[in-house]
Amino acid sequence: MIDLKAKPFHLNEEGIQWVADTLASMDLVTKVGQLFCPIGFTDEKEHLAQLTKGVKIGGIMYRPGPGDKVQETHRYLQETSDIPLLIAANLEAGGNGSAVDGTFFGKQLQVAATDNTEMARKLGTIAAREGGAVGCNWAFAPILDIDYNFRNPITNVRTFGSDPERVARMSKAYTEAIQEHGMAVSIKHFPGDGVDERDQHLLTSINSLSIEEWDATFGKVYQDCIEAGAHTVMVGHIAHPAYSRHLRPGIEDTEIMPATLAPELLNGLLREKLGFNGLITTDATPMAGFTMAMKRELAVPTSIAAGCDMFLFNKSLEEDFAYMMKGIENGILTEARVDEAVTRILGVKAALGLHRKKQEGTLVPGKEALSVLRCEEHVRWAQECADQSVTLVKDTQQLLPISPERHKRLLLFTLGGEEGLFGGTDVAPYFISKLEAEGFEVKLYDKKNIDLSAMFSGVKALTDHYDAAVYFSSLETHSNQTVVRINWAPPFGSDMPWFIPELPTVFISVANPYHLLDVPRVPTFINAYSPSDYVVDALIEKLLGRSSFTGVNPIDPFCGYWDTRL
Repeated sequence: MIDLKAKPFHLNEEGIQWVADTLASMDLVTKVGQLFCPIGFTDEKEHLAQLTKGVKIGGIMYRPGPGDKVQETHRYLQETSDIPLLIAANLEAGGNGSAVDGTFFGKQLQVAATDNTEMARKLGTIAAREGGAVGCNWAFAPILDIDYNFRNPITNVRTFGSDPERVARMSKAYTEAIQEHGMAVSIKHFPGDGVDERDQHLLTSINSLSIEEWDATFGKVYQDCIEAGAHTVMVGHIAHPAYSRHLRPGIEDTEIMPATLAPELLNGLLREKLGFNGLITTDATPMAGFTMAMKRELAVPTSIAAGCDMFLFNKSLEEDFAYMMKGIENGILTEARVDEAVTRILGVKAALGLHRKKQEGTLVPGKEALSVLRCEEHVRWAQECADQSVTLVKDTQQLLPISPERHKRLLLFTLGGEEGLFGGTDVAPYFISKLEAEGFEVKLYDKKNIDLSAMFSGVKALTDHYDAAVYFSSLETHSNQTVVRINWAPPFGSDMPWFIPELPTVFISVANPYHLLDVPRVPTFINAYSPSDYVVDALIEKLLGRSSFTGVNPIDPFCGYWDTRL
């Protein structure tokens, strides 16, 4: 039973009536269209009209683009859709999740390193303001995953860390800030990532905690955000065997499904135990954690039948729509269950006031709203977050601060930073320019043109030319990789720090915080979590001793090893 007067909807009679009238006006095909939230690939108007007038989708998400173009596309979509759309963005790190010219505030782990709950609130505020400026009303954030396993290649800097209390506190602050600005969150990825070292993009991963462990950690985090009024939950392609076995006694191993296909987790755990009354959406269904679990023809309708209300992304929208209709025809999915799912979809839209904004023509603001993108206040907040977050993990050689007088000649090694399909920000050139502006002479190690003779020269040849070595790593997490580890340059690991007993060496990571696993004896190690100019500016101030290190470790950067503390 859906209570539209209760949390998270809080609808009045007018809103409830709109939901009822809208549902009654739909035929089955229109209802099924509302279940789908595809990813947008084009701004070509004929294609967009097919989505809104043909399929009559319930929502959509675009990857970030120029703010004015994104806003224009969203406006056309809303104008051509009879029912207002939920328009989503991955607003995990700031307004850059919806527009490339938005503010990159910082990865969630950077925010956690401040240990300042107000920073999580500012992250949510920027996300809502800037996302709203381009027409978004649905944040696929915050991430509630707990980064228990340092080998997990996808949670990492996307989380608020490994402390459930901090994760809960900051997730709740982000949630409240988003909602105060009239936007919905989607807390994710239920039942919780970060335990398995594998990635649900590539297989069905597992949350292996016991019932008692889960209740005290992930359960507490989700409960706090649900009580804070989270409108939606995004469910991961993550199995939870302990709870599946508890809620379905006698279940066979072959029957243990990812949560997106597991009614015992969606209904027994999320709805009944945690009391969630809002909208449940799948995570992206082209992910292998979903596609490998069940034939897609069955999985598409089964996800809704199991308890999900919205179906995120497609391999083929036309094919998936046909699978959903066929699932209704063959009894996998009932029309009553479809009505229930669509009621929740409409309920969220009404809770956000989208039905009224549709009448007023204000679903997407005017171009003047774009002035908030990377505005002065948001940039200042990002600078404050960077200053508070940079973390000195260790300095056992007491190298810091460095100075041009004592360490003028720097040998710099860069790792990662390549831009590609999944983005990536190479801030190493900016870091180099800042060092040079301070009076350092920086020699960038050239991995592409390696001098083999230099590799086999002595220690004196190195120490005669350089006063210190700096490693600057920006190895970011991506959904197509299985590990985030350092791969030294061939041949023979030519760029590895073999010289740390001979030459003062500092290692700085502006992405993955766990690199001590691969460089345990590097005596000076700094984590900065996000590859941004704001972080680089803060780093320079701290390296030169003009600003103190105040960041706290939001995870165990020593990875549980004794030698990483040397």
